[in-house]
Order: sequence, then C-alpha cells, then structure tokens
Amino acid sequence: MPEPTAELTIGQLAKRAGVTVTALHFYEERDLIRSRRTSGNQRRFPRHTLRRIAFIRVAQRVGISLREIGLALAELPADEPPTQADWERLSTNWRADLDLRIAQLIRLRDKLTDCIGCGCLSLDRCLLRNRDDKLATTGPGPRRLWIDPPTQ
Repeated sequence: MPEPTAELTIGQLAKRAGVTVTALHFYEERDLIRSRRTSGNQRRFPRHTLRRIAFIRVAQRVGISLREIGLALAELPADEPPTQADWERLSTNWRADLDLRIAQLIRLRDKLTDCIGCGCLSLDRCLLRNRDDKLATTGPGPRRLWIDPPTQ
C-alpha cells in the first residue's frame, strides 16, 4: 500500500471522510475546517482534517447544531487534530442537552397517541387529562409532551 500523504486533495478528503465535496466547501465556509491553496489555487487539507470532519459528523448525528459545533471547534487549535481529551471535554458540555433531548423523544414516543395538552380539547381523553385547558397555566404548546430546559 502507498504511504499516506500529509495533505489530501478535496476529492481525497471527501472520499476518505465519506462526505461530498460540497459538504467540505460548506464546512470550510463556516470555518469548521481549513485548507491551504497551492500555486495552482487548489485546496490541500492536512490529513488530521479527517478527525475534525469525523467530530463534526458525530456531533451532527446526535443533534448538535453546526453553530454549537463551530463554537466547540473554535476552542481547539486549527492546525492539530482534536484529541480524545478534547472530545471528552466538549461532549461532556453537550451531555445535559442530549439527556433532555432523549427524555423528550421518549416522552413523545410514549404519549404521542394520548392527549398532548395543546389546549384544543377535541379528544375525549383531553376532557379527563386537561379539563378546561388547565395546562395553559404551565406555558404554551403541547404541555404534556414538552420538557422545558432548565433556566440558567
């Protein structure tokens, strides 16, 4: 097998990272990844960009927004790959939000066919569960489904 190179073309990076070239352009425009330009104006990416892209994709997969990912990556040196310690620190910061999302999804799954507390009072069960729209006093929206994030 050929020796891996220190830099990758955009096509090589896209293939190895499992993303499209367009996605790489998008990430670069948002300063999530960086390249240098050759004398022929072609992009070259350091090989460690693969780890940054993996970091981005895993974070996106669990529902972290690109804005939040960008803020997290801004804390890291741009010319080095994220380390295990970096991942642990950043993912720990996201844990409470992920726990809330998981609880919300479980609640949604378990109660979706029941009265959700929206205030419409059109289901027979709503008259028992949310008589006279008492849940309106706890806030807007489907009160039996939403879990409001803790205020800070």
